Amino acid sequence: MKISGLQKLTLLDYPGHLACTIFTMGCNFQCPFCQNASLVISPKETPQYSEEEILNFLSSRKHILEGICISGGEPTLQSDLIDFIRKVKSMGYFVKLDTNGTYPKLIRQLIEEHTIDMVAMDIKNSKESYAKTCGIETLNMNIIEESVNLLKEGLIPYEFRTTVVKELHTKKDFEEIGKWLEGPSPYYLQAFVDSGDLIGTNLTGYNKQELTELLEIARLYLPNASLRGIEV
Repeated sequence: MKISGLQKLTLLDYPGHLACTIFTMGCNFQCPFCQNASLVISPKETPQYSEEEILNFLSSRKHILEGICISGGEPTLQSDLIDFIRKVKSMGYFVKLDTNGTYPKLIRQLIEEHTIDMVAMDIKNSKESYAKTCGIETLNMNIIEESVNLLKEGLIPYEFRTTVVKELHTKKDFEEIGKWLEGPSPYYLQAFVDSGDLIGTNLTGYNKQELTELLEIARLYLPNASLRGIEV
């Protein structure tokens, strides 16, 4: 596992669990609003943790932490992800996977082997604007839709989420996202905040009132949609 970050305690990343978060190196997207640009653009220049270091940390926190969130970057790019998660599960931890959904077969394997307990999948934008929002020229949307449909089977707890950026997302986009994901799925509109480690430049977030208007559009199709990252 190529790991470039460790947050030793989080109350937010894994809902309902006291957890830590690890950040894997590398991604197959170049989203301009990415909060961890260094993991995508120059991963070799970021701090690195060995798998042994992470497992030793988890071993020392077994009576404190309940879960681990595996984020990135894009974790499903890691060739030894499954083996790593098996080791974590053997220690009694709950495991949440953050993913962009580009490897649906791997996600299904993890679910069917009961090696993960929750998935959070980014929905970057409406289908029409997806590739542009991901910072790439072309994208096979079939694999994204396969991951969406897999999670909607409800085999394990999951959520969909969109980081909302003024320069990339419109009211029309959220109408299209709503129609696409329509149903009881948990869906979050996440407020964009400049982390200081972005891929793009000159990006801004919507204010509370504007986000609420976008939420109302999404809720026409996704009644369980909510805002995240802003006081409501």
